[in-house]
Amino acid sequence: MGVSRTRAWILATRPRTLTAGAAPVVAGTGFAAADGVFAQLPALAALVGALLIQVATNLANDYYDFVKGGDTGERLGPVRVTQAGILAPDAVFRGMLLTLALAFLTGVYLVWVGGWPVAVIGLVSMLMGVCYTGGPYPLSYNGLGDVFVFVFFGLVATATTYYVQAGVWSPDAILAGAGLGAMSTAMLVVNNLRDRETDGAAGKRTLAVRFGDRFTVAQYFGCLVGAVAVPAAGVAFMAWSPLTFLALGGLLPCVPASRRVLDFADRRALNPALAQTARGVAFYGAGLGVGALVGAAGVFGA
Repeated sequence: MGVSRTRAWILATRPRTLTAGAAPVVAGTGFAAADGVFAQLPALAALVGALLIQVATNLANDYYDFVKGGDTGERLGPVRVTQAGILAPDAVFRGMLLTLALAFLTGVYLVWVGGWPVAVIGLVSMLMGVCYTGGPYPLSYNGLGDVFVFVFFGLVATATTYYVQAGVWSPDAILAGAGLGAMSTAMLVVNNLRDRETDGAAGKRTLAVRFGDRFTVAQYFGCLVGAVAVPAAGVAFMAWSPLTFLALGGLLPCVPASRRVLDFADRRALNPALAQTARGVAFYGAGLGVGALVGAAGVFGA
């Protein structure tokens, strides 16, 4: 496969999935700005750190899935650079270590800003990113990938983004993080539904493998329902601006994705559904953050 080295590393980062790392930071920053505690450098560092941790997780996934036999020639999803022979396994492993080192350096600044809670969260996030597919008990191989995504790409990323700007924890940001976690988990669910047969053959016991297609389809729609419930709960119980319902624009790309999830003849048809759900994550996070900020500014009488 003739791919330039630059293109190979771009493929390895899986750019379409990076919305899961960026969207919680956008939402958390929007809530911080709405509360008058926006801080530019910590917000930027939180974004860079979140993206670096996600890229490191993606590289670890690429490497460990290959060495564990989880990625084979039967793979239905987008190209994995290690399995396809585009990059050598040791190069991908070194890339993971370098990305983690950069995330650590970014974290040094955030620890200086936010103190020991940020140090603990950052180190645990990096460790869990590797343990998603690596280590003696890889999360994704034991049905815990969904929990990892909900917690770290939802609750932790959103709440910590607010914390490094404000110096306090925000119930609003935590609730917003639950919505982001639900949307990012929906991305993973589509991925696991697509790969259910090949994952099962490789001994990867995702929830899709354990409980089958019907459960996984229901899980996808459950994630979307959870994402809808978050702004509804925020408006009803947390005095959020009704403009936070802009987040529901993130469900629009999920409409065609939902049709594919409900009625696929070939699991390869789920690849567009994954991309559509990833776009939904981006729109959802932006909608929450912008809705909170604009609502707090009193625009449109909100």
